[in-house]
Amino acid sequence: MSNLIKVALLSRWHVHADDYANSAKQNPDLSIELIWDEERKRGEDWAKELNVPFEADLDKVLSNPNIDAVIVSTPTNLHKEIIVAAAKNKKHIFTEKVLAFTVQDCEDIYQAVEENNVKLMLSLPRLTENYYLYAQEALDSGKLGRLTTIRCRLAHNGGVGQNGAKTGWLPERFFNKEQAGGGALMDLGAHPIYLTNRLAGPAKTVQAQFQQSKEFAVEDNAAVLVEYESGAIGIIESGFTSYGSPFQLELYGTEGVLLIEEGNVRIQSSHLSEQGWQTPELPEALPMPMQQWTSSILHGTTPSITKEDVLGLTAVNEQAALSQEKGKKIEM
Repeated sequence: MSNLIKVALLSRWHVHADDYANSAKQNPDLSIELIWDEERKRGEDWAKELNVPFEADLDKVLSNPNIDAVIVSTPTNLHKEIIVAAAKNKKHIFTEKVLAFTVQDCEDIYQAVEENNVKLMLSLPRLTENYYLYAQEALDSGKLGRLTTIRCRLAHNGGVGQNGAKTGWLPERFFNKEQAGGGALMDLGAHPIYLTNRLAGPAKTVQAQFQQSKEFAVEDNAAVLVEYESGAIGIIESGFTSYGSPFQLELYGTEGVLLIEEGNVRIQSSHLSEQGWQTPELPEALPMPMQQWTSSILHGTTPSITKEDVLGLTAVNEQAALSQEKGKKIEM
């Protein structure tokens, strides 16, 4: 492969599709060559905007020897079929969370990826942020002692309709259970899930409480209680119906506490020379997922976002949905 990775954009379904197109345009290692969309008109409009050809036949896109890689922003229920086909055509794959609805489907995808020696990257961007890296360091270095409770909340008002609209700024397709697989927890809750998984370690049990959207067959507000193998408790909150809700990540331990709210990071610890709240210096952020992906393709570097992160995210989502359905705590 030349040093320019030629990519096809597959679908504008996801609300982040435009973000990925912009990231690809700004990435000196990537060149957008083709557009495909399961909705032809949407794809043709996008191709015009980006000034690249539209191809209606997905098989032609995937078998095109000129295409090195694909960026997949399709409905989540199409991920498995499309990503496996891309891998079999030796295309590298960048895709949106979640990878698939079940751990088994994720395993099947990884099998195709590994057999065909292509690079798969999932967009789990908060694992690259400076506040996450500081939280990991604070835990690993013992500043917090033993982790007893972790809480993470990410919510917005994208599901609050105005003037008779069914939803707010989130498109209605995001509430389509068949395509999206779920609502607020499946989509937005992914970020708290992969962050708490990484920080607290393997989950042992999951208990979920979903509030059903009045208009749609998915949850628009969700809370999940997680028990970790370490004995710590996790509280994950996510919703599409909260105005002005800040992102929060809180770690409580036997010897310290770390509170992150939006960009503000505070720590108290018995291990610090000064008592009371301190504002720590944060490490430098890691490269964003798309940069890590291109680097792994071109230079063989190992991304910080791993298969374990991806499988762990789907595992908690899958068990949370089961917990809600059965009305009880589910063993992982």
